[in-house]
Amino acid sequence: MVTWLERGDLRLGLVPELGGRLLSLRHRGVELLWRNADLVDGDLHSDYTPNSGRMGDWVNYGGDKTWPAPQGWDGPDQWPGPPDPILDSGPYAVTADGDTVTMTSAPDPRTGLRLTRAFTILDDGYRLDLRAENVSERQVRWALWNVTQLPGGGPVTAGLRRPDVVALVAGTGTPEYTVDGDRLVVPAQDVVGKLGVPGSSGWVTYGALTLSFDVDPAGEYPDEGSPLEIWLEHPLPSPLAELGDLDPPARIVELEVLGPLTTLDPGASMSLTCTGIVRA
Repeated sequence: MVTWLERGDLRLGLVPELGGRLLSLRHRGVELLWRNADLVDGDLHSDYTPNSGRMGDWVNYGGDKTWPAPQGWDGPDQWPGPPDPILDSGPYAVTADGDTVTMTSAPDPRTGLRLTRAFTILDDGYRLDLRAENVSERQVRWALWNVTQLPGGGPVTAGLRRPDVVALVAGTGTPEYTVDGDRLVVPAQDVVGKLGVPGSSGWVTYGALTLSFDVDPAGEYPDEGSPLEIWLEHPLPSPLAELGDLDPPARIVELEVLGPLTTLDPGASMSLTCTGIVRA
């Protein structure tokens, strides 16, 4: 089932069945998000099935989704995905109230979390309110991690409160970038890799979309203190063994917004709000 939100020039397509994803963001009929056209048609119909396994087994449909951070495969305090059959690709319950659609995951025994993603359409974009609740009987420590996939081929620009940028993943290399005063610029390039932005001031722009989010200067963030991460990928002749046989399907840019690591007692929750503004 697809749920659509429409206002003015904007149309948002939400697929609760697939990890509560935003799979379409259309402005004046132009699609801004990347999604896998081999898996999803223009009406967002597909055979959505929960997916698990190694990184190379991930079925990347695209769009915007929320995961727990830190990512990793070394122990129970790291999230070993994607893929993930509950939070990433499992069905979410959905409710609609006017201009807001709220999607809620099933409880995840691995992380102890239940995720909620609430999209509210605005005149010039949308607001995404994220919530993670500890529904287990143990204390857990996670950060919210929202991932927006867009078609590659353009530069990423991000605001800086200080010029701190770190290399996080170098699948085929570290993405090149420049720092110009209070701005980070990551040009279009064919590389599989990720940058972390500990110095983020809380906004990032790609094409017509600008994401804004709060940064807690006193917060402890995953991945060397990064409230923002930028991932680039492009198709390769063979999967990357060092990244779990990841096989990039296209040129993709990911804008990844993170909240601070938070210790949650049973029943406690944390939240993160990200606003997407679309400019013509």
